[in-house]
Amino acid sequence: MNAFVWPVRVYYEDTDSGGVVYYANYLKFMERARTEWLRVRGFEQDALLRDQQLLFAVRTLSVDYHRPARFNDLLTVVSQIVDARGASFLFAQTIQREVGAELLCSARVRVACIDAGTFRARRIPRQLLREIEGDRR
Repeated sequence: MNAFVWPVRVYYEDTDSGGVVYYANYLKFMERARTEWLRVRGFEQDALLRDQQLLFAVRTLSVDYHRPARFNDLLTVVSQIVDARGASFLFAQTIQREVGAELLCSARVRVACIDAGTFRARRIPRQLLREIEGDRR
């Protein structure tokens, strides 16, 4: 499986009163990494909406928090697609202090493809499915 690696710096706005990353902000970091995963493969979400009336929505999410990140830490979000079926695909994502270093957070995120007009599930577009299958090899 090919992992997508995306760096993120922790800013003051990301931290809570204790000086550590506020728990919900890890989800923002992961969302940005998933968006960048799409972008480097040529899929811009605004273009998918405009041209194919396609949206993505998180369907399920499971997160484990292992260790805290702090202000000014340089983190790495690692994303891998571990399953794709019908109208959704499953990301395994981790946040580490550096590539291959201390594990801070891990998650499994199922993303659904939905029709922008009806908000009903629709199949993963073929071109995107080819990219997903290529990454899973």
